[in-house]
Amino acid sequence: MKTKIQVLVIDDSAFMRKSLSIMLESDEEIEVVDTAIDGVVGFEKAKALRPDIITLDIEMPRMDGLTTLKKIMAECPTSVLMVSSLTTEGAEATLKALEYGAIDFIPKELSFVNVNIVKIKEDLIRKVKEIVKQRSLKTRLERLRKLSSGTQAPPKPVITRPIPAGQFKAVALGISTGGPFSLQRILPNISKGVNCPIFIVQHMPPKFTKSLADRLNSMCQLEVKEAENDEVVRPGVIYIAPGGFHMKFRKNLHNDIQISITEEPSNTLHRPSVDVMMSSAVSVYGKNTLGIIMTGMGKDGYEAVVELKKTGGYCIAQDEESCVVYGMPKAINDAGLSDVILPLEQIPEQINKAFEYGRRI
Repeated sequence: MKTKIQVLVIDDSAFMRKSLSIMLESDEEIEVVDTAIDGVVGFEKAKALRPDIITLDIEMPRMDGLTTLKKIMAECPTSVLMVSSLTTEGAEATLKALEYGAIDFIPKELSFVNVNIVKIKEDLIRKVKEIVKQRSLKTRLERLRKLSSGTQAPPKPVITRPIPAGQFKAVALGISTGGPFSLQRILPNISKGVNCPIFIVQHMPPKFTKSLADRLNSMCQLEVKEAENDEVVRPGVIYIAPGGFHMKFRKNLHNDIQISITEEPSNTLHRPSVDVMMSSAVSVYGKNTLGIIMTGMGKDGYEAVVELKKTGGYCIAQDEESCVVYGMPKAINDAGLSDVILPLEQIPEQINKAFEYGRRI
């Protein structure tokens, strides 16, 4: 008999504990094994129960969510979903949590009269199932520790076609679950020699993408900013699509490339969408677009990479071992669309090499 996914809910709000439990247990494959009223109780229950995944509130009495998360990661590593308010302050705290080891987050504004409640429930269940299905967090953390300490040799890239250095005029990167953690490890290592725009879609709500861009800007050699409507694209700038909107591109009367921030198309699963952004980049830059697909659930980006490859463009995909969730890159790799498959830590090096004339992987 198949064992159910075991979830521990840690939240000081009785309403939230009840709401999350009802949502989760509406799926027959999920069981809420216990709940906790604060971080102190939650940490003890995490150690005792060893659930498959934990939902963790950020603002709690006695021990807040960030402190609780750090203790869980240090003493009983477990996959954690943060429960976050959709505010600027909530975004900044959530980004810290993702840096400390949380896998993803869900919005705190839950109400059974809320028109978005069905979508929130679907997203919550989907995230829990996808995250638990991945290789264990403990294995991932151990691998990262060995790589950082130099006790484990980095894996070799799987190369189908050497990267054509000097060809690219834009980088289009799509990423989702595990993205903030991963972006903080690759973008600071991209050199100032990358003299083209880098466009990024990270699946996140409004306010979160601005906080993410500001955080990354303080860490990177290149400028990082949330993209704005009608701004002219500049080389050497990293543009992050704003949450709730698509990022597209067009040429103006002066032949400059401008960014369009729009809600259309309105029927996409994600907004911003990797497919929409990357397809638009390909329509402007053609085969001179370097496509990159990284960690995330689902297959957003797949259709755009098909278009990219038809133009003769090049695609880098992240490998399974270094993904938090191996969904988006898996769709690319399984279809044979990736030209090179790289572990997370080798992606910036290969981006840098692509802009060194005469060099090859």
